[in-house]
Amino acid sequence: MKKNTKVLYGVLLGLLLAGSVHAGELEDAKALFEQKKYPEALKLYTKLANAGNPEAQQHLGQMYWYGEAGAVDEAKAQLWFQKAAGKGNKVAAASLDIMKQRGERRAEIDHWVSRYDGADLKSGKFHCPAPRIPAISKQTAEIERVSNAIAKWQDCYNGFVNNLNAVSPLSERIPADIAKLMNASELERAKKHLAQVQENISQEAKVGAKLVLADVGVWRSATEAYVGEHNAIIQKMPKDDSVRTK
Repeated sequence: MKKNTKVLYGVLLGLLLAGSVHAGELEDAKALFEQKKYPEALKLYTKLANAGNPEAQQHLGQMYWYGEAGAVDEAKAQLWFQKAAGKGNKVAAASLDIMKQRGERRAEIDHWVSRYDGADLKSGKFHCPAPRIPAISKQTAEIERVSNAIAKWQDCYNGFVNNLNAVSPLSERIPADIAKLMNASELERAKKHLAQVQENISQEAKVGAKLVLADVGVWRSATEAYVGEHNAIIQKMPKDDSVRTK
């Protein structure tokens, strides 16, 4: 009986010592990770994860999830999350839930990562078609019509520019519930894509505005010249004095 007790005590002591060693190594792995020494942290987390430590398994899953293990590997991340969650790790269980949601909302994630084209920023009240501007206007009614069309376009364009500036950067338009489902690589790609979309929209609008303003300049110069010549001719015409006071 005493012999069995000694054996049991030895086993328990061995388990306690092993747990103490793992706890120390886990802290070391966390420290390495915080110092961004990812290869070293990966090596230590892998050792502990293979030994069955659920917290190490969860951290290892996150490293594969965010690409800190060298590249994003969702399959390996899911594997380690499942192992950790099976042992009651709540963070790993939550991560598995996020992975499930990612599959269900894949189209929405891809929309912001690569498909969003900014069409909504150029529609509705921010759709500013170029006004029809003739080469010259010779009638007062037409001059007023063209002037009103130019003013309307200018107001629309100014509103478009102000709105484009207000929504910068476009990455902030990603819905929060979608952003939290993105991994680091997807979020970075989304930011670059959206920045390029905004730049393209801005440059397109600037080119269009320059063309409109060029047409406005030609029209105004020609119209003002005609009006000036017309008024000069009228001023030179003799006044009608056929009716005189007797």
